Amino acid sequence: MSRATIPDARQPAQTADAVLMVRPASFGWNPDTAASNRFQGTRPVVDADLPSRALVEFDRLAAELAAAGVEVHALADRTDPPCPDAVFPNNWVSLHADGTAVLYPMLAPSRRRERRLDLLTELEQRGGFRVERLIDLTHHEIAGRFLEGTGSVVFDHVGRVAYACLSARSDAAVLDDLCSELGYATVAFNAAGPGGAPIYHTNVMLAIGRSFAVVCAEAVAADERRALLERLGGGGRHVETITAAQMVQFAGNLLELRNATGAGVLAVSQRGWDSLAPDARARLASVVSRVVAVPVPAIEDAGGGSVRCMLAEVFLPRRPRGS
Repeated sequence: MSRATIPDARQPAQTADAVLMVRPASFGWNPDTAASNRFQGTRPVVDADLPSRALVEFDRLAAELAAAGVEVHALADRTDPPCPDAVFPNNWVSLHADGTAVLYPMLAPSRRRERRLDLLTELEQRGGFRVERLIDLTHHEIAGRFLEGTGSVVFDHVGRVAYACLSARSDAAVLDDLCSELGYATVAFNAAGPGGAPIYHTNVMLAIGRSFAVVCAEAVAADERRALLERLGGGGRHVETITAAQMVQFAGNLLELRNATGAGVLAVSQRGWDSLAPDARARLASVVSRVVAVPVPAIEDAGGGSVRCMLAEVFLPRRPRGS
């Protein structure tokens, strides 16, 4: 596999050159999310230093991505009271190349306060972006149906396919609603994680880059596995499979971005990267210009999410200069 080059502007981009991050005001273990997130654990994390440790991890990730040439918009959590999971903005919003912003229905009521239109306004002003259409799926919460952003949905933007493993947080009807609005095909499947429970978010077991896909194939239901692997590799992507043990270390929770020159930047936690075999690391590193592997153990252990969960890709169009 050769290194990716600057994408053709006439083609849809799989990778974003900008990200939205939300700097948490009071990161913590959230009891409202523990029942459906086995990666978080069911026992409360009691640590007075946890919020400050999370801030150190957040700031390091933002700084290292910026140093790699990714445009980082790190905005502050100003909710009152602060949200313990605000560091994971990809669960409530996705920002698309046609100017669409999507607001998503979330299972935990305590997380719904994270959805803030003022953050999108601030992002527009800071980055010169344009939001031209808003798709609001939050009405599904009334019926108890949820779809938590790019946690629940992993997009193949080039192929216009949306992948989702079904769970209490990822509902097939909401997925169909989303894809009807966006004009994407849906691929819904079942996958089990720790203790045999449904994997709460697709992005802990599946990632799609420009020339590769990373997937925990053994977690996928046996009668759906072959079709999923064929679909992932059908566009010529190399499919890198990881084990369930590696998935639990967040090896699948990674995201390919690009810098201003179009070169690939792979964002992943140090824990997830270290869990991969040397040959897998070499294959993934060979298709990007830089791997940004940052330790985020406080966020992983207490939040049940990792680096990819902290990044909301910004594909939005830009306003003309001077406008």
